[in-house]
Amino acid sequence: MNKGRGFDAREIAVFQRNEITDHHIYKNLSGKVSGIKNRRILTQIADDEMRHYNVWKNYTRKDVSPDRFKVWLYMLVTTLFGFTFGLKLMENGEKKAHALYTRFPATLKEVNGIVRDEEEHEQALLMLLDVDHLSSTGSLVLGLNDSLVGLMGVLAGLTFVLPDTTVLALVATITGIAIAFSRGASAYLSTKNEQRGGNPFLASLFTVVGSIFTALALIAPSLFIEESSLSLGISFLILLCLTGFFNYYLSVVCALPFKSRFFEMAGLSFTVAGLSCLAGYAINYAFQNLIM
Repeated sequence: MNKGRGFDAREIAVFQRNEITDHHIYKNLSGKVSGIKNRRILTQIADDEMRHYNVWKNYTRKDVSPDRFKVWLYMLVTTLFGFTFGLKLMENGEKKAHALYTRFPATLKEVNGIVRDEEEHEQALLMLLDVDHLSSTGSLVLGLNDSLVGLMGVLAGLTFVLPDTTVLALVATITGIAIAFSRGASAYLSTKNEQRGGNPFLASLFTVVGSIFTALALIAPSLFIEESSLSLGISFLILLCLTGFFNYYLSVVCALPFKSRFFEMAGLSFTVAGLSCLAGYAINYAFQNLIM
């Protein structure tokens, strides 16, 4: 199974390590999930991953330790963003493993068994996924993304009108809170009118809290940096980080392409901010005697 079949010993060792790592992740998840049926499914997948590990071990003739950082990271992500999000990440991993293993010759029965197992794992994880929850949280994050673009435009425009960063931060905070409550009201009405059975109040609450958090993150530089241009530049860096996070979340829960959406949203954010800067400069020039 070396050069003739397109895989060398190092690649086999990577497969082996991936399997033992996934074994530990599924084993840990099985201890956190509620419901006997769900626990059995994850335990069975963990046992399958260990069996796959032993298959690859027959080729490498050595033991491989799991990626402890990856195990820790997946458990942290599951704790922070929910069990369903963690399962979605694992489902995506199963798809990648399936696509990779199908490159092996069909004559390798052991590998064919692994391929079939990976297909079954995908289906089993789909049964565990709360699709309605993913859709709701995806809509929530998409709304936060839009709030990010709008507030960045406000900050950029006000920078040329209000040179005092403390006053700028105060005005932007009021605006950000107003945007947050507006988004919360929209989330309440949207969830109430949908047929997914979501809780309108919780959807509204999460939207308001998330929007206020993003607003404070963008405004924070203006509270600590007196130079308005520098604080605006740091806000842009924070914008890129939050845009990256939001779009990664959407790429996982909604199966959307990350790179294209990230560059699209970043481009829109900078375009809106640039136009707002021009508007702020024009207003400041036209009404400079009226603006404090």
